[in-house]
Amino acid sequence: MSAAPPPGGRRIGMFGGSFDPPHLAHVALAQAAVAQLKLDTLYIIPTGQAWHKARTLSAAEHRLAMARLAFAGLDRTVVDEREIQRAGPSFTIDTLEALQAENPRAQLHLIIGNDQFAALKIWHRWEAILKIAIICIANRADPRRTEAGFDLETQARHAVLTLQLPLMPVSATAIRRKISSGNASPQDWTPMVPEPVARYIERHSLYISP
Repeated sequence: MSAAPPPGGRRIGMFGGSFDPPHLAHVALAQAAVAQLKLDTLYIIPTGQAWHKARTLSAAEHRLAMARLAFAGLDRTVVDEREIQRAGPSFTIDTLEALQAENPRAQLHLIIGNDQFAALKIWHRWEAILKIAIICIANRADPRRTEAGFDLETQARHAVLTLQLPLMPVSATAIRRKISSGNASPQDWTPMVPEPVARYIERHSLYISP
């Protein structure tokens, strides 16, 4: 399917997440999305209240600050704090509808990972998401996409694109665990995040178990 926007419109991407912390795979995915989709603007949107996560997120002010540091050097990206400012749970469809209202002639692209794609059917108003945005999935070796996403991809074949991205064994969960364990040296986790983010984590003593 072509990712061409409507006549006279723009290509706008949305890349949301907890960014707790933002790491190098996040940055690589943002770069791939801008380049491969030829986006005019990619909105990086830290979530406010994550309805789908059992754990408590780090303070929004820290996650927002780290996101700004992580993506500062990327062209055509904007770190947007609207979900942090919005009361109540953060639902992707609400943000997409707000972006569409602000850019009525734009083609929206939702940037997600395989794990998010596999769980898309449990998202709030997921059918509306498929109608308003092209789903753009990071191409990583993950069997869950095949197992859980096949039926959804069949239903939404017209609205799914794949982003080519090198497999990067990095996760925010692993980074937090390494730091909180108290047994890891900074060299065990700092290479996983942009350098300014590593300095921010150390300066604010984030993820250290009490």
